[in-house]
This record gives sequence, structure tokens and C-alpha cells, in this order.
Amino acid sequence: MGKSGIPWVDATFDWAVLFLLDLAQFLGISYEEINIWIFLVLWPVLTVILITWIVKLALRCRKLGQEVNP
Repeated sequence: MGKSGIPWVDATFDWAVLFLLDLAQFLGISYEEINIWIFLVLWPVLTVILITWIVKLALRCRKLGQEVNP
């Protein structure tokens, strides 16, 4: 599979591909479909959720800082 020349990178990549192949077979979908679900649907949705959460927490911290130091 992956042949970067760095053993731990190749082993991690090979393991991830085999995991995705097994998961795709378990779910009854293809390897390509599971890649689409992960990298074009789930990852962007989680990124938007996390960015929203970070902004919300930053605003909360700013508000608390203003309350402590008027």
C-alpha cells in the first residue's frame, strides 16, 4: 500500500486502509463511499461544530474577563 519509506507512516497508513476496508464491508458500502462520508461529510461538519464551540467559549471568556476587570 503506502510506500513513503518511513516505516511507522507506512504501517499507520496500511492499518487505516485495512480498517476502512473492514468498516466498509461491515456497513455494506464501498471503500470509496466510506471515504466520502468521512472526509466530505463528517469531517467538515465536525470542523464547523468545533469552530462554533471555540468561538462561543472565546466570547464567554471575554465576557467573564470584562466582568472581573471592569
